[in-house]
Amino acid sequence: MTERRTTIPGAADMLLVASASGPASGMPVLLAHGGGQTRRAWRKVAARLAGSGFRAISVDLRGHGESPWSPEGSYDISDFAADLVAAARSLDRRPALIGASLGGLAGLIGEGNLAPGTFASLTLVDITPQMEVDGVARVLGFMSQNAKVGFGSPGNAASAIAAYLPHRERRNSSKGLESYLRKAADGRFYWHWDPAFVENVTRRRSLPGALPTASTELAEAACSLSLPVHLVRGGASDLVSSKGAADFLSLVPHAQFTDIAGASHMVAGDNNDAFGDAILRFLTEIHCQMSPESEPR
Repeated sequence: MTERRTTIPGAADMLLVASASGPASGMPVLLAHGGGQTRRAWRKVAARLAGSGFRAISVDLRGHGESPWSPEGSYDISDFAADLVAAARSLDRRPALIGASLGGLAGLIGEGNLAPGTFASLTLVDITPQMEVDGVARVLGFMSQNAKVGFGSPGNAASAIAAYLPHRERRNSSKGLESYLRKAADGRFYWHWDPAFVENVTRRRSLPGALPTASTELAEAACSLSLPVHLVRGGASDLVSSKGAADFLSLVPHAQFTDIAGASHMVAGDNNDAFGDAILRFLTEIHCQMSPESEPR
């Protein structure tokens, strides 16, 4: 099914770039990627959703991909959450939200704290209030490593990804990889996101008491969720442990849970078929017997 490039409103007049596919009359599904990724991370899942009658809308979050960078460096979770709330409110009916990592945190804060009732359902992909410190540090380390110096070629970027994800088949410097890079005036290739984003995250994590405070805020947001919730964890994730998943399910006892065996934090990329099956099973069960009138704004 044809994918259409479009734009969707974010907060504070931010206009986010998105890709839309599927029937215009279909149940909208908003897909929010992880930190350092782009909307391209959802292309296979979006195609499956569209083929099943859903309207898939994958968004480049602020400071990522083709979406604008924040002039003020506004990259707190609350900023991303406000964008997702604004995007959802621009649609003709409440969307299901699928958020991976950063996108999931933003969805959790958006629905559980900022604007309850914004989404029709919430799928969190390998993210919970309780995150493993070493896993978070590994993600930030990878994102920081070449943020300022860039790469001499897409092949060099492929080598960096291979070192970060040794369990995956090495990705060559194909057109797909190049979509995650931007070529600057100096001729070097840089990740397609604003370096101020990871600088903001690193700075906030270094503040005294930052992690417990963040965990508490996220846990409080989770406790307030009343909509259908689905937690998808990578079975080999170093960011969400089995205990972290269990703790989340105690906070949100009505949530469904899927553990994707062998997948790391990058669940969709590691086992896209199993991930797509789990996503479709949940969305079909929750939404396909609902009429648009049963999901008022």
